[in-house]
This record gives sequence, C-alpha cells and structure tokens, in this order.
Amino acid sequence: MTPVLAFDIETIPDIAGLRLLHGLPDTDVSDADVAEYAFQRQRQKNGSDFLPHHLHRVVAISCVLRWGERIHVSTIGQPGDSEARMLEMFFALIEKYTPQLVSWNGGGFDLPALHYRALIHGIAAPRYWDLGEGDRDFKWNNYISRYHMRHLDLMDLLAMYQPRASAPLDDLAKLAGFPGKLGMDGSKVWQAWQAGEEQNIRDYCETDAANTYLVYLRFQRMRGQLDTSAYGAECQRLRDWLSAHQDKTHWQAFLAAWAESR
Repeated sequence: MTPVLAFDIETIPDIAGLRLLHGLPDTDVSDADVAEYAFQRQRQKNGSDFLPHHLHRVVAISCVLRWGERIHVSTIGQPGDSEARMLEMFFALIEKYTPQLVSWNGGGFDLPALHYRALIHGIAAPRYWDLGEGDRDFKWNNYISRYHMRHLDLMDLLAMYQPRASAPLDDLAKLAGFPGKLGMDGSKVWQAWQAGEEQNIRDYCETDAANTYLVYLRFQRMRGQLDTSAYGAECQRLRDWLSAHQDKTHWQAFLAAWAESR
C-alpha cells in the first residue's frame, strides 16, 4: 500500500520576524507585547487577530505514519528543536516515503505556513515540490494541486471546495465517534507556549493528527477503498499502538474518550 502520512501543525507568532518587520527593539519590549502589537494591527485590518501565514512560527509537527504493516504516531524532533530542524525532518519523511499526505485544512493553513517557513530557512524539498519535472507521474498527481490526491485535504474535499460548507475537525471527529480535541485548542497554544508548556502543545498536536487519521479511515470506508473488515482492522491497528503507549497521559485520555464514544 502507499504510505499514508496524516499530519497537523501548531504555531505561535514569529516574534523575531515581527520585531524585524516592525522595527521593534530586542530589549524593553517583551515577546508578549510584540505579539499583542501584531494582534491589534491585524484586528484593525480585518477584525481578526489571526496573523498572516508567513508570520506563524512552527513549534510542533505531529504525524501518523502508516506504511507496510506498521503505524507510528509522534511529533517530529524533540522539545527545544529549532523550527528549521523540524521542517527538515518533515520534508525528509516525504523524500523517504513519498506518502499520501492527509490533513484537515492543510491546504488552507498548514502547508502554506510550512511553505513560507521552509523558504525562510532555505529548506530543500525536491520530492514535495516535484510537478512532473523529475517524475512524470507527478505531473498528474502531485502535492501542490488542490484537486490531486497526493495531498488530501479532507476538510476542503468534503466541503466540495466551498469555504462556507467547511466543518471543524473537532465536530466531525466527535460526530463520527472519535475522541476529538482534548484539553486544548489552537487558540490556546500561544498562551501555553508562554507558560513553558511545549510538551503539552506537542501532545495536543499528536491527538489532532490521530483524529485526522481516523476521519481519513472513515472517508476511505465511505469511498469504498476499505471494506468493513479492513476499516475495523485499521482502526484496531491504531488503537493497539496507542494502547502500547499508555505511559503517555494524552493517549490514556484519548483511548478513554474513544471507548466512551463507541
């Protein structure tokens, strides 16, 4: 089978970039004040404090990788790793496995943010950016085209590419009988980062990647790529992996919520 890589990212304001672009000093102005300055400018511009994609610093990239007879769930790198290091490792996975990427709103946020940040850091990713120059198969099915399946943005596809029809991952996961978000959401990541809770952010990101993968399995069942038996086996494969890693409290909570929703 083609390897599958379901992923999710978490970001915070790029404080160093904001200081550079707005001429803010490294001293006398705290990181929190720099972020609030940027949020206020953004609210004045369009009523939202959501910053432009290129000003999001990536602090976690979590993946569910399914290949051969194996599955693995983890956040790339280690706490304290640089953004550049995480980006290098993410694109190295694509170079190694040429997986089908699966996301929820990855085309709307995750991948554009990763593109800008990789460009800023000078990260090479030839396999990811191949549009058919290196592999003719990529001319008709590549990671960049919205309507190709090499990157499957589940939210975008299920909404028929209509933004007004899009749905939150948390809602769809829970409605489908999966755990949904546990203990945090994206709006709380900056606050958690300031409090030194990097590991909690990484754990939360992993549960979002797991939810994304489970919704993907349900989608594959719906489109006839998995029959009832195969779908059940794939869900059980993930459940078994999580059960073997119950030393992590977020997986204990995830499994408990999954059991309650069955």
